[in-house]
Amino acid sequence: LLERVTRLSVDHTQAEVRAWLQREHGLTWSNDRLRAALAGFRQALLPFVAALQQARLLQWLKQAQQSRGRQRPVLAAGRDGIMIPMRSGGYQEASAATVSVYDRRRRRLGTIYLGQMPQAKQATLTEELTALLKATLTAWREAVPRLAYITDKGSAPDDYYRHVLKKMKHPRDGQPLRWEWVLDFYHVCCYLGKMADALFGPETPAARQWFAKMRRWLRDRRQGAAQVLRSAMQYLDRRTMTKTQKTEFWKAYRYVRRHRRLMDYQGYRQRGLPIGSGVTEAACKTVFTQRFKRSGMRWSRETGQVILDLRVCLLSGVWDQAFAADLAARQLPQPWPSAAQPANKGSSQANKPVVVRFAA
Repeated sequence: LLERVTRLSVDHTQAEVRAWLQREHGLTWSNDRLRAALAGFRQALLPFVAALQQARLLQWLKQAQQSRGRQRPVLAAGRDGIMIPMRSGGYQEASAATVSVYDRRRRRLGTIYLGQMPQAKQATLTEELTALLKATLTAWREAVPRLAYITDKGSAPDDYYRHVLKKMKHPRDGQPLRWEWVLDFYHVCCYLGKMADALFGPETPAARQWFAKMRRWLRDRRQGAAQVLRSAMQYLDRRTMTKTQKTEFWKAYRYVRRHRRLMDYQGYRQRGLPIGSGVTEAACKTVFTQRFKRSGMRWSRETGQVILDLRVCLLSGVWDQAFAADLAARQLPQPWPSAAQPANKGSSQANKPVVVRFAA
């Protein structure tokens, strides 16, 4: 019953779960009792989740290694933030992370999800993501897959690459690991759209035509970012822009120029790497938005983290295994002969009264 209640709570509100308990089982639980039950169930599952997530990644890596294709398998990590409503005041940034495996034909085989309620510098998410990556690489005994880090250019993703991934060494042999940082292609395309609107006017046919052409150049050409910038400068001298349009143009132009070393999309695709962070963007929606941003909701860190841990356990596909592992680790009740009524000599074992004692 508790497992069913907890699984419902992953997707439904307290009121909906309590109504289901009353309707299906005739039970009347308070909000406090429901929260305590969820916290206890989550605490029982947590010791098994990390190992099960690692096992799933290893399973996908083995499947990718055996797949047919020209490219090496890819282990891709990503992280992003999302604003959620908090009781302590206003909206604060929560964080989500993903670890995915791609086979030799660039097909995604599966994704493990991680999440953390708002926290300064996202320290806990950093620890969990790093531990999962290192444990997976330690247990993987075959050739190291390609390692990709696909994000936008936020401060938290930037810090994680510079302070963790860039310095990471293989846990078994101590050799440096080469993580390729891929700046999300669709995020960069937003800046191309801003340049197009500034040069040709918002939503004009010329703006749409130039944007479509530059998007193809960026994706398919060697040094595509540099060619996009040259084209933009050629049109700049021919256009008369307002002060606002000039501000938007130069903001987008400087962004592409400053980060063009992370925009080798033609090379990424040749090496079988994904170029979009859609998996992580989708994680923000499925992990947080669908459950944490409903009408009128406000969250505390403690209660939210309970639901969040249960939710990523379910989305990562390890719920049933974690629940089975918890049941297997519990002591079963053992029957003992009753001290008050000792068995008579000659009586059958079946007639002996027993007392069932449960371990604390």
